[in-house]
Amino acid sequence: MSSITSTEAELMASPTKTAITYLRVSTVDQAKRDGREEGFSIPAQREANTRKAASLSAVVVQEFVDAGESGTSAIKRPELQRMLSYVRQHQVDYCIVHKLDRLARSRADDVSIHFALKQAGVTLVSTSENIDETPSGMLMHGIMSSIAEFYSRNLANEVTKGLVQKASLGGTIARAPLGYKNVHVTDELGRINRTVELDPERAHLITWAFYRYAEGDATLRTLLDELTARGLTTRPTPKWPSKPLIVPGLHKLLRNPYYKGEVRYMGVNYPGLHEPLVDPQTWQQVQDLLSAHSIGGTHQRTNQQYLRGSVYCGSCGSRLMVTTARNRWGSEYLYLVCSGRSRKITDCQRQAMSYETIEELIEDEYRTIALSPQLRDTIEQLVLEDFDALQAAAAGERKQMERQRIELAAQRQKLLEAHYAGAIPLDLLRSEQDRIAGRLERIQEDLAAADANYEQARVILANTLDLARDCHAAYMEANDNTRRLFNQAFFSKIYIDEDDFTREQSVRVDYNEPFGHLLSRLVPAHVHHGLDRNKAASLDLAADGCELPAGGAHKVQGSHTSTLVEVSGLEPPTSTLRT
Repeated sequence: MSSITSTEAELMASPTKTAITYLRVSTVDQAKRDGREEGFSIPAQREANTRKAASLSAVVVQEFVDAGESGTSAIKRPELQRMLSYVRQHQVDYCIVHKLDRLARSRADDVSIHFALKQAGVTLVSTSENIDETPSGMLMHGIMSSIAEFYSRNLANEVTKGLVQKASLGGTIARAPLGYKNVHVTDELGRINRTVELDPERAHLITWAFYRYAEGDATLRTLLDELTARGLTTRPTPKWPSKPLIVPGLHKLLRNPYYKGEVRYMGVNYPGLHEPLVDPQTWQQVQDLLSAHSIGGTHQRTNQQYLRGSVYCGSCGSRLMVTTARNRWGSEYLYLVCSGRSRKITDCQRQAMSYETIEELIEDEYRTIALSPQLRDTIEQLVLEDFDALQAAAAGERKQMERQRIELAAQRQKLLEAHYAGAIPLDLLRSEQDRIAGRLERIQEDLAAADANYEQARVILANTLDLARDCHAAYMEANDNTRRLFNQAFFSKIYIDEDDFTREQSVRVDYNEPFGHLLSRLVPAHVHHGLDRNKAASLDLAADGCELPAGGAHKVQGSHTSTLVEVSGLEPPTSTLRT
């Protein structure tokens, strides 16, 4: 019999089993504690698992570490998924964990993971619990898995309860938003308290952003560009440096009620202890502007296509789309095309129209909108009479609204107290808070209206009426964004008609109220129906308080209806019209 060589003896003495280990901590703070690369828990788990592998005469061939991943979901842990894929492709005897709750904190996840390991022929081993395939070991496994799930769910409930309590007392729940910073303050007893204070580098820029947007003439993009030029950036983190904001981030910032002094948690707003950066009225004004700019899918635009969304095909009624064409020399031209024809949803045969030509036609339409001096004075007198009546009634209304505001504030406080005492559930508190907040908002708006400066309103009224005497001049001097507002205010739709023989284009409009009713008496009948200019000059319009627009008649119709004023007019017909 031949003797055993030293090499063969080493092979016989070497481990014949293979093992993998799985390590996990729930938070990034645990994984990076005290500036260590792996904190304290992961090295401790690794050491215990290595000792267990040695006691099983197994060698660790692979390690999987989920640092900062919750155990409540198996799908969201990348290293766990990689481990399950590994055991399907390699021969492994043991999967070693420090405790079962490192592998799963859900009974369902524990069953699915354990089943996947058994399918691959892998035995699950815990360094802290006595689990095996015996009946008692399987019972212990089930008990420990259920305990882990109970601990996780109970901890979540306790954390939620604590966060609700903190929010109800005005505390900041998570990381403070931009403009604030989380700090640790030591009190006179040496206790460390977590609180929030203003960020001196960013707070004033956030305040400026709210007041700038509340002016109403800035888009989110232009506001973002101005903030970036002023130096606003995100806060740096250990992983990411500071960088400029993006438009969605700015929109989210402007929607956050934290900046007006409220803490929102689980859909409920609580009065915060932090210092607000903007007053509630300005914050609400910003919300109204953000909502208004999104109505009907119409957003503020910084390009020159201000007619987008306002003009329609006169043949089929479809919206006209803006498109560009480029000639051989690279020059771009804007055109309007019928969306019905482009998308093949109508039988319209309308060809592309020059954007510049349509602009000129709409500019001419504003020549028909002009207040006569008599009507201007009449409107001013009527409105000033209303101003005087409102001013007299404002004092009594203000007292009544102040009482209502105090009563609503008391109701909100009683709701919070009842919620703290467990008398009302969170969903009822949320719905009641929404109701009270809506009423308080309306009262605040009414109070702001009652506090309006009537003298300033009189001046604005006079300036506005003076401007309305020549809308065409005002429209010609307006920028593109203001022109868009002009068109949306006066017209519900602007139709572009085209003569089938001459291909000459004209404008036909549907007015928004009250302009439709008012302008049906301001715009002469010959403008709507294209009568002969010499015949139209003989119309006696003085009794109706109107004056002919400068420039006379043109190929522009004033309404989508066929007739606004009959040929007989508003007065008895003259000899010219009788013929």
